[in-house]
Amino acid sequence: MMITFFVVVALVVVVFLFMQQPSFGKLPSGERLARIERSPQYKKDHFENILPTAMMADDVSYVDMIRKFFFATDSLREPDHVLPVVKTDLRALNGQEPVLVWFGHSSYFLRIDGKNILVDPVFSKRASPVQYAGSEQFPGTEIYSADDFPDIDLMIITHDHYDHLDYGTIKKIHMRTKAIYTSLGVGSHLAYWGVPESKIHELDWWEQATALPGIELTATPARHFSGRGFIRNKTLWSSFVLKTSTHKIFLGGDSGYDASFKNIGDKFGPFDLALLESGQYDKQWPFIHMMPEETVLAAKDLQAKVLMPVHWSKFRLALHPWNEPIERVTAKAAADGLPIATPRIGEPIAIGGPYPKVKWWE
Repeated sequence: MMITFFVVVALVVVVFLFMQQPSFGKLPSGERLARIERSPQYKKDHFENILPTAMMADDVSYVDMIRKFFFATDSLREPDHVLPVVKTDLRALNGQEPVLVWFGHSSYFLRIDGKNILVDPVFSKRASPVQYAGSEQFPGTEIYSADDFPDIDLMIITHDHYDHLDYGTIKKIHMRTKAIYTSLGVGSHLAYWGVPESKIHELDWWEQATALPGIELTATPARHFSGRGFIRNKTLWSSFVLKTSTHKIFLGGDSGYDASFKNIGDKFGPFDLALLESGQYDKQWPFIHMMPEETVLAAKDLQAKVLMPVHWSKFRLALHPWNEPIERVTAKAAADGLPIATPRIGEPIAIGGPYPKVKWWE
């Protein structure tokens, strides 16, 4: 009994010390927490989705899910070749037309009205709190780093998961970033990592702000969750509507499918372009991520003129083959007559088209 007791105590101490690493961030407190507690989305000491949202399907156990994730061998979850990535000089993108460059998964750069906008930047080797374990970038996708970017006028962070909010990237680039807009509570991590409070702007769902002159940003609902450690849903998760004098773009973040897409489409649509997740889904967690066919349905609900699928082609965070998301979403979009953009990673595209449709993943 004494041996067991000391083993348990030792494990607790090890876990506690491990969790003190700065990459885990810091939970909201003080004035930030007081503001959170006034949010309509914050109930019973945590944020909630509009609909009841279970993390897993009823017939799935966490033990079974973990076993499948680490030991499944029945699919090509990572590419067996170097992906055909384009290396663009991001500092030379100074034309007048709005331009977008996608870096794989959910990181992308927008050059609009002479301003540099960066969304969910993750340029560390792994989407993980530590760089010696966790999902590693696919071959070829690692050619971009935080050093490749010009000064950033606006950074947008949808939520605090490691594949959207990366400690290493933030530490390298925040000093060259003028303003960061994010979901309510996420600023606690940023401030802990040394980002000045004057740069941090947090939005609750449906709150609007003039993020830059001529650029309006609105936080909108998503169906997901948050957390960087054992405690979940102490910070909010959002999608965002980015509106300029000439374009409206939907930045989807992570979300399961629900009626929010239609509500957003009715309120803000039509959208010139919708960037929506299509990847890291599974029947074991059907409520917090969309199946590719639901991604197309969400784009139609948003009244999107063009859909660009993201959240795939960089990290292995689910059980499906690495290129299954794009195969399924393009097939469904074609069947429904929805225009779709499929640029290569790093390939600059003009917002408004023409959009690339080459099946480079085949």
